[in-house]
Amino acid sequence: MEQEPNLNIGNYGRGNNGRFVEINNTTLYFSYNTIVAFSTPETGLKVCKNVWSTTTGGHLNAIDGGDKGGRLNRDEFVRQLNKAIEERGL
Repeated sequence: MEQEPNLNIGNYGRGNNGRFVEINNTTLYFSYNTIVAFSTPETGLKVCKNVWSTTTGGHLNAIDGGDKGGRLNRDEFVRQLNKAIEERGL
């Protein structure tokens, strides 16, 4: 019998536009409808640099505590996100 996925959906930060989806130890963080950060046991937390708005900047700060030096440029973030999604079968 195949095990059902462990799924958790919630909000972070202020308001309803900062959301996360956690499925089988992989967490995807959304600002509005865009994935802006993710975390897996293998990668740890990966956060994209802000290329959007001040509201998304606030979401990023809520995710990583304002560690702007640790954020990835958009192309590298997307590359690592796609790799993590593929490796985890999501």
